[in-house]
Amino acid sequence: MAVFPALFGFFLLAVVKGQVVDITPREAVRRVGDELIVQCKVPYPIDSCRMTVGPNSYRLLPTNQDEEVVYSGNGLQFGECGGLIKHVREEWNGNISCVVPPQSGSIELTATMQLTVARPPLQPLLITDTHQSSFKEGDYFMAQCVVPSGRPAAKVTWYLDDEPLLEGIHQAVIRPEPGSDLKTISQNLSRTLSADDNGKRLICRAEHEALDGPKDVARQLVVEYPPKRMEAGQITIFGLKIGEEGRLNVTVRANPAPTASWTVGDLVVSPRPAADDAAVVALEPEHLGGGYYNVTLILQRVAKEDVDRTYYLRVSNELGQEEFAVRLSTMDEPAGVELGSGAIAGIVVAVLILLIAVSLIVFAKATDRWCFGGRSHRTDIPDGADSEAPLPPHDDIKGSENPTHDHGEYISNGNTKHPEKKPDTAV
Repeated sequence: MAVFPALFGFFLLAVVKGQVVDITPREAVRRVGDELIVQCKVPYPIDSCRMTVGPNSYRLLPTNQDEEVVYSGNGLQFGECGGLIKHVREEWNGNISCVVPPQSGSIELTATMQLTVARPPLQPLLITDTHQSSFKEGDYFMAQCVVPSGRPAAKVTWYLDDEPLLEGIHQAVIRPEPGSDLKTISQNLSRTLSADDNGKRLICRAEHEALDGPKDVARQLVVEYPPKRMEAGQITIFGLKIGEEGRLNVTVRANPAPTASWTVGDLVVSPRPAADDAAVVALEPEHLGGGYYNVTLILQRVAKEDVDRTYYLRVSNELGQEEFAVRLSTMDEPAGVELGSGAIAGIVVAVLILLIAVSLIVFAKATDRWCFGGRSHRTDIPDGADSEAPLPPHDDIKGSENPTHDHGEYISNGNTKHPEKKPDTAV
């Protein structure tokens, strides 16, 4: 039972210290050789100041600036007990305490801060859940980045080439190493791979206070997928001229590299050495980079019947195939924004809706329906029946200019005359 009063007394003393001694900063991370200032302050003058750094206790005097740890502050008379650590040492990792006399009583007051002397981590590791060299589009991919033995733990960030990855990042886990104050951080990433990931570098980057620059570990992703078209619907090649050479170029995406064949009427044309006088020549798909390929068919001389027919292109690899319908045009390509079939359909629907709306408005106005019902002219209102009063003529609106309009009669040649009564009309 004697333990409880002792703990209570220690807790009470700690509260008093916390209320009286203000220490700044409370935590700091520094590299070996860095400078650090720890400032303690009390709201009354003091006559002594001590600071414990690592295993050593230093008596700090404003007049002594020759030690490794020296006084820093405006003076003891202002209650400031600050210490300037000129060069942080590895063995000073841990707590730093300042000690000052109390305002009253005989128990010295202390305050403590935490100094972390940064130690660089080891080279980061990138671990994947499989050792396969390539993946298929839609595969679920998992990776783990481990950065061991840092003080404090390193910071981990993920990139796909130069783009930061934010989705699929799991919560980082920091574990202390047994028998050491060093820490290892690990973080997982999960991702469903797409064609856009192919050829990109997955990068785990470790940053740390003790490093001059980040450390990277990377893996290049190889994602295979069937041929993909770059535009929907039929393709039109513009700008060809009758009697001249014509080139039909179609761009596709694929990995692995695709093969191609063209159907021209009843003729199937594949890339192969052709005779010099061949009317139609198919070229091997040309890799443009990033999985993009240019597939070309050459017409040695464009004839009128070539413009009238449809050409069919089939592109395939081990994962699938894609087919295209291609037409020729001797017209120049339309300037401005190119509209796909979806955009054209949307414009047609919008125009139809507008025409229907205009027709409904015209119908409603002609038949006095809906909001136009109260605006028709009525001539069959009987005398004495309630009706909407007509608006005054334009001249009556300016009554201040002709005040006789307020009396329903006017004077002409000395005779009183009544104005002619105008029939009521609805607005």
